[in-house]
Amino acid sequence: MKKLKKILFVLLANLILIGCTEGSNKTKRPNVIIVVTDDQGFGDLGYYGNPHVQTPTLDSLAKESVRFDQFIVSPVCAPTRASLMTGRYSLRTGVKDTYRGGAIMATEEITVAEMLKEAGYTTGMVGKWHLGDNYPSRPQDQGFDFTLRHLSGGIGQPGDWPNTKKGQRSYFDPILWKNGEMFQSKGYCTDVFTEAAMDFVEKNKEQPFFLYLSYNAPHAPLQVPQEYYDRYKDIDPSSGFENDGRPFPEMDERMKENARKVYAMVSNIDDNLKRLFQQLEDLKLEDNTLVVFMTDNGPQHDRYAAGMRGRKSFVYEGGVRVPSFWRLPTKFKGDRDIKTPAAHYDVLPTLADLCQGQLPTDRIIDGKSLVPLLSNENSTLDNRTILRSWVRGGPEKYNNISIRKEQYKLVGNTEETAGIEAFELFNILDDPYEQNNIVGTNTLEAQKLKNEMDIWFDEMTSSPNFVNAQPAIVGTVHENPSVLNLNDAVFERNEVMDQDIAGWEIVAAEAGNYDIRINLGRKSVSEVHLNFYVGDLEIKRDYNELSEGIIDIKNIQLQKGATKLTPITTGKNGGYIKPFYVVMTKID
Repeated sequence: MKKLKKILFVLLANLILIGCTEGSNKTKRPNVIIVVTDDQGFGDLGYYGNPHVQTPTLDSLAKESVRFDQFIVSPVCAPTRASLMTGRYSLRTGVKDTYRGGAIMATEEITVAEMLKEAGYTTGMVGKWHLGDNYPSRPQDQGFDFTLRHLSGGIGQPGDWPNTKKGQRSYFDPILWKNGEMFQSKGYCTDVFTEAAMDFVEKNKEQPFFLYLSYNAPHAPLQVPQEYYDRYKDIDPSSGFENDGRPFPEMDERMKENARKVYAMVSNIDDNLKRLFQQLEDLKLEDNTLVVFMTDNGPQHDRYAAGMRGRKSFVYEGGVRVPSFWRLPTKFKGDRDIKTPAAHYDVLPTLADLCQGQLPTDRIIDGKSLVPLLSNENSTLDNRTILRSWVRGGPEKYNNISIRKEQYKLVGNTEETAGIEAFELFNILDDPYEQNNIVGTNTLEAQKLKNEMDIWFDEMTSSPNFVNAQPAIVGTVHENPSVLNLNDAVFERNEVMDQDIAGWEIVAAEAGNYDIRINLGRKSVSEVHLNFYVGDLEIKRDYNELSEGIIDIKNIQLQKGATKLTPITTGKNGGYIKPFYVVMTKID
């Protein structure tokens, strides 16, 4: 349910659009394609010195683009995507984690897609969303006209229930969701997503369009067509760096095999982008289409990372510094590097600037327009402060948190009561690989940064969308039935059972009767006991045998409003059986 402020924003944007489009001498607005890959690190490109991975298309794009050498994102997937979509720190949007209910973005947020749609763009989203799988948090609820996506944080993950049981074939012929309807695709996932992206471009070539092409590769599970794996099966990913003085992680055979598969997946992405870019050229759209390429965080596994410390989930540079290429031939002079730090939340204000979109004025926008930097190599955005934090389950003082300002970066991996000497301080200009902790000789500078970190942390954790999680709204015309998956479940500790128990925060749009199906994800379960809670209702049932692992509860009456749904099932030994997913269908 969109709030009044969002409605007022839309009306204001329409008025501004009318004013902007009148007259005969207006500059043609660019099309926009944002390509985001998943868990592809800074070093997973030939352009940045990797002698093994073959990325001719991305290397060519890099040479034609304005490159942000210090582009900073969040340490993990969903927070990066929330910031990219909204121009705000992810904690402001309610996104604080990648699962367990922490990856659901508040519907009150105004996305890039909503902003550009109101500016006259047709909007499309293909691939990974990871910001909520139920109404009102799906991409089609947040401004996208066309959507083709998988569920959860990745194809085959527990929350992506249609593909989970396919195991090592989940990336092939995956079941996807096309404009809200289940869709059986054919082919390897990256190929499927590229075909959908190209179809979107073809259908919208005569009007301004915004395409968010968000590949799930090279995220684990590391599945790739054999022909691509064969390119790398005989390489040693740890070789070829003997004369490189930068830090390099130790790699055992498992890590080397992971790197081979990642490089194969990246080459497949590269070949697919070649097809997309050729289409832009053939349709004569290349010159007036802004192409942005970036990744969502650092590599998931240890491998070549251009010397940077850490990987995905860490706030060290290896976890948060990623490639960022911006190509728009009609406006920006390419083949140059920008050293000024930039970030994922700068995307929305930059596109507002370029595409005559209207920035929201009723909330804090943390990002800045990068157009001055993109247009003028002498421009700067001085004195930027960039903060990063991530802990499973939500932020903690001072655990895996960093603040970067001018030449200094302060990193906390310590207890809340620790003194400043327990932090790490780096001069990121002199020590880009974060090898020399200088906190002992710069305690005053470190304390200043810590004070600023404290203010930020308190502001983030007290923001309305952080405090009040976004529930699924069930029983609406927008989504009925609603399938509640594990990625968006909230887990609470049951001390009696000594287990974390899955449940879902929901809102019944109106009073009515529902059929509820609990799928335990098992073909056969015996001696099952169910304790089912929803609102004030408690149901207890025993089953001798569930041949399909499914429990049906018919004709349950729910009152209008917020509640929590929690199915607790135990097997014959008393062990907790986590629900695979729950289907809620409003029947009247």
